[in-house]
Amino acid sequence: MSPWWLVVMVVAQLSSFACTIALLAMVVRTRQWFAVSCASLTGNAVTNVLPAGDAVGAGVQYRMLAVAGIDADQVAGGLAAASILGLASVLVLPVFALPALLGGLSASAGLVRAGELGVAGFVLVVAFSVLMMTSDRSLVALARALQWLVNRLWRRRTITTWPRRFVEQRDFVRSELGRNWTRATLLVGGHVGLDYLSLLAALRATGAQFNPSLVLLAFAATAVIAFVPITPGGLGVVEASLSGLLVLAGVPGSQALEATFVFRLASYWMPVIVGGLLYLLFRRRYGPLGAAA
Repeated sequence: MSPWWLVVMVVAQLSSFACTIALLAMVVRTRQWFAVSCASLTGNAVTNVLPAGDAVGAGVQYRMLAVAGIDADQVAGGLAAASILGLASVLVLPVFALPALLGGLSASAGLVRAGELGVAGFVLVVAFSVLMMTSDRSLVALARALQWLVNRLWRRRTITTWPRRFVEQRDFVRSELGRNWTRATLLVGGHVGLDYLSLLAALRATGAQFNPSLVLLAFAATAVIAFVPITPGGLGVVEASLSGLLVLAGVPGSQALEATFVFRLASYWMPVIVGGLLYLLFRRRYGPLGAAA
């Protein structure tokens, strides 16, 4: 393997996470970079190691930011906005590969279906996001349903303010993103684009020859598969899916396996280890998460 392309892969991954941290800091309106960095990477680590870890990871991020002294409502609204932006950014990926396919680029039926699935998912997410951002009635109905569910599951206290708070936070997020939409778009695109660049660097490190548009479809399809909580962080499932889809994209089998292995080391295991270390540093400065309101 080429060591220089491995360096490019690692730098691209670090830059991708830097974009995620900057986006989180923007949507929760804080410049406490240490706290935001620790919360972002620790939440990512928890998501990747626990079954159905997305909810737990978001909860850990919320508590860490609250312990750091950031307003809880700002954190809740910011995390919701960051989640929607992150989901939409992954599902929009196949859209960028469609022009090459429509232009006559040959691709396997599996990759074409993956692109179609991604486009359909993107349309649904955009439609849902627009509905929540523009319709008070729909947002209040969603808040009441979630409030009822939480009150049924957690009987120690009764929540009654979610419909009002959801509308307030939606208005804040809409206003904040409206003022900073260019920056938000660049950060979201930077996160996903640099992650994709990291995969291309991993393929280059193996000496593989490939078509970037087909690799983008394989990358996008794997990202969609990773949303299904079959295993923590898609461990095993993502590796099998990505290597198989890279083969469909024309990458030789051995090189597809090698590239997938080193890419996952950088995108999965490296952030998990760093997130664990940052959590220890966070506790040393702010104390245990039990201190959160």
